[in-house]
Amino acid sequence: MRPQTEAELAEAVRGAAGPLVVRGGGTRGIGRPVAGEVLETGGLSGVTLYEPGALTLVAKAGTPLAEVEAALAAEGQRLPFEPMDHRGLLGQGGEPTLGGMVAANASGPRRVQAGACRDSLIGVRFVDGTGAVIKNGGRVMKNVTGYDLVKLMAGSWGTLGVLSEVAFKLLPAPSSAATLVFDGLDSAQAVAMFAAALGSPFEVNGAAHLPDGRSVLRVEGFASSVTYRAGALGRHLARFGSPGVLDREESEPLWVSVRDVVPFHGGGGDVWRLSVKPSDAPGLVAKAGGEALYDWGGGLVWLRVAVGTDLRAALGAFQGHATLVRASADTRRALAPFQPEHAPVAALTRGLRAKFDPRGILNPGLME
Repeated sequence: MRPQTEAELAEAVRGAAGPLVVRGGGTRGIGRPVAGEVLETGGLSGVTLYEPGALTLVAKAGTPLAEVEAALAAEGQRLPFEPMDHRGLLGQGGEPTLGGMVAANASGPRRVQAGACRDSLIGVRFVDGTGAVIKNGGRVMKNVTGYDLVKLMAGSWGTLGVLSEVAFKLLPAPSSAATLVFDGLDSAQAVAMFAAALGSPFEVNGAAHLPDGRSVLRVEGFASSVTYRAGALGRHLARFGSPGVLDREESEPLWVSVRDVVPFHGGGGDVWRLSVKPSDAPGLVAKAGGEALYDWGGGLVWLRVAVGTDLRAALGAFQGHATLVRASADTRRALAPFQPEHAPVAALTRGLRAKFDPRGILNPGLME
């Protein structure tokens, strides 16, 4: 099914006789395998409101992300959170859509400063499991009473409703950027360096430790400001070595590589995503083994391990969560891809799903 309007989408959900596999661009095959009739949102496409002066964009959920990014770039603007493209990591085709991006809460290296996708999302329209159209939020940032369904829908993976329209706050694109590159730091030293950099006044908005041993920091802004802050940051971190400096043109492909976890594209192995306290990350990586890419100053760790590895069992109890991002369908059936929830949170989750999808037809079992 590929509805062309929100009304057709609501009718498709309302008339469904069984499970629905909700699909945007088909680029993020994460979670338990789901069987059912495919419901594509790609027919709901197009920007419905773009006000550059108000830094606001509203678009239908099936709109290709590339189309939106091109429109923003033409006005010198961008989505603040640098959304990840999963295609290379997962070996998927298709085109990422805005709705799929929101459903996955897809966010990149800039999250360490700018927040996640959900933090820039200011409004949603969606169809719940009964076929009802629900609207929450709006076109401006404001605090309101009641349920914040905007935040709830981000990261729900199509299990609570099928997005039909989304609204975002935007930011101006910077005119310049620089990346400081440190060589020779181990993971513990890199995390310590990240803590010093992110705690400094120099507005670092990217901090990653790569599998090849490089530790990189990014600053962006006006050219004169970037030049000053990059130099001052290098002096501030002198105890960690003398960094090389990449200009904007050299920086961009490096940070795309971090954003999309390019070092783990192709090849074998399963890929897990750890969200942890940065100070805990080196110890957990040492315990897990495999290859690691640290992002968000060590708060996010991508791990490539042997096929079929139960990483949670290998790590034992830790503060944070582990998500199985890339693995075979058999492994994703055997191991819960998403971190199992504690009993009180699991009860709340069941209650929300019962409310928004009482028939249990929207991506059933995907997050279990």
